[in-house]
Amino acid sequence: MTRDGGDDAPGVDPQQLWLGSARPRRGRKPAYSREAITAAAVALADAEGLEAVTMRKVAAQVGAGVMSLYSYAPDKETLLHLMVDHVSGELPVTDPLTGDWRADLKAVAHLQRALMLRHPWLPAALSAQRVPGPRTLAFMERALTALRPTGLDGAAKLEVFAQLTAFVAGHAAHEIAQAAASRTPARAAAEAHYLAAVAADGHHPELAEALSAPGRPLTPEATFARFLDRLVDGLTTG
Repeated sequence: MTRDGGDDAPGVDPQQLWLGSARPRRGRKPAYSREAITAAAVALADAEGLEAVTMRKVAAQVGAGVMSLYSYAPDKETLLHLMVDHVSGELPVTDPLTGDWRADLKAVAHLQRALMLRHPWLPAALSAQRVPGPRTLAFMERALTALRPTGLDGAAKLEVFAQLTAFVAGHAAHEIAQAAASRTPARAAAEAHYLAAVAADGHHPELAEALSAPGRPLTPEATFARFLDRLVDGLTTG
């Protein structure tokens, strides 16, 4: 997005963003930092959603003039990259791995899910994120290290990590949407009665068989773990 909210931003230059200076090179030392600006944007997104993050609102949060923020983040796309990398710093990268690559990869996924649930805007931001920053790369390095016992080549390991992250983001986004929909017990019962009626009409034998199977734990954590098991346990190393 441009400064006035348009969509014709030229894109993020990763070298300038991540290898350049984190503060303007000219003028007096500012009273705030890129880190503070990013933290303010994250707090705003956590509280009000990604749509609420504008340069004007972030400037108000840090007590700065809106024009001064463009020295640190020239557009919202850059700010989103900074926000994603900022929260990625919450992911542990030094805990020892077990050496069981499937267990370690599942642990990576559980950490990603917890992060996304803490920051509900993150799944959407990740879909547009193309330039991983230093904190994101540190966690990616951990995931790639976990995959070392598989014998996969580098490109395949990157694909596995991308596939895993996409799965977690999609699942977390669904969880967040379900929670926001306030699915009450009465509504859940009505949905169950509807599906039972459809299954009994004789036109959906596969659905009827599926619904007659023994129930499974339906907590968000248990559901995520089952889906994750199917994904990771189904990966091959050939």
